[in-house]
Amino acid sequence: MTDKSSFTSEELAIAKQVDLTAVASALGYTVRKIGNYHTLKEMDSIRIYNRSHWFRWSRQYEKGENGGSQIDFLRIFGGMSVKEAVFWLLDFAGYSKYEAKESKLNNQVEYIKEKKSEFVLPPQNYTNHYLYDYLCNGRGIKRKVVDYFVHHGLIYESRNYHNIVFKGNDKDGITRFASMRGVFDGNGKAFKCDVKGNDKRYGFNIFNENSDKIVVFEAAIDMMSYMDIYDDFSTNMIALGMVSDEPLVTFLNEHPHITDIIFCLDNDEPGRKATKSLMSKYYELGYEVEDKPVPNGYKDYNEWLQAKVMTTENMMVKKSLKSR
Repeated sequence: MTDKSSFTSEELAIAKQVDLTAVASALGYTVRKIGNYHTLKEMDSIRIYNRSHWFRWSRQYEKGENGGSQIDFLRIFGGMSVKEAVFWLLDFAGYSKYEAKESKLNNQVEYIKEKKSEFVLPPQNYTNHYLYDYLCNGRGIKRKVVDYFVHHGLIYESRNYHNIVFKGNDKDGITRFASMRGVFDGNGKAFKCDVKGNDKRYGFNIFNENSDKIVVFEAAIDMMSYMDIYDDFSTNMIALGMVSDEPLVTFLNEHPHITDIIFCLDNDEPGRKATKSLMSKYYELGYEVEDKPVPNGYKDYNEWLQAKVMTTENMMVKKSLKSR
């Protein structure tokens, strides 16, 4: 058997975080959920647990053939070597070995104009099944919030890797920027990257001409979480998603009627430092500014939202048990 020494520990971790039910579906199997596990219509002795590992009860005594990880599933049912299986999983997750490393938010880094590749959005999938599953079930965002972004054409599921594509439009509704986020990351490192050819002076945003306020976030999912928590579908919002506040500068230039800026950056040291710097900058420019971080103990708006969802679900369970 080919070993895995040609891959980094990070790459192997990403490969083993891909949703195993999605892998089985991609190979042509019909996945069915039964209780707390999944099985396959074509092989009902297969049990898939936690979408991450499997066991075949019909061959429980055949070591090496009766279960394992996503890699083992592709090796046995896809006829692949271990190396081929890892490459397949990384490709399925949309992982690039040459992905640029994430940088912390720092408004002191200015936008640098560079020679750009052609900006082409990834092809759209026929459904948004994985998008809804990840955002609603994985991130705790209400379906009506996700519906809002889908119906306004601001997010969609890509065809090849099922990544979520976040579109950043200009004042005329033309997409100038787009980023992608994987949905098969499990509890490990998430796949994130910008679409080549982006104009980084734009960001993922919502525009409402009747609002004179804008709420600023670091990440798109935090923006969606804020909308969920406050049921706010009317205020202008933007996710910077980069090391510069240039997307905010561009938005304010395109929408000069805005007078108030509310900063909802992460509740960690880089986020607090950036908030202080940005508030000072925009106050001096004549804007009304406000700092609106999440409560202490939470890093960002999505972490806070997930905690609120968990608390609500626990209360509902307790109430149901008392009524019996």
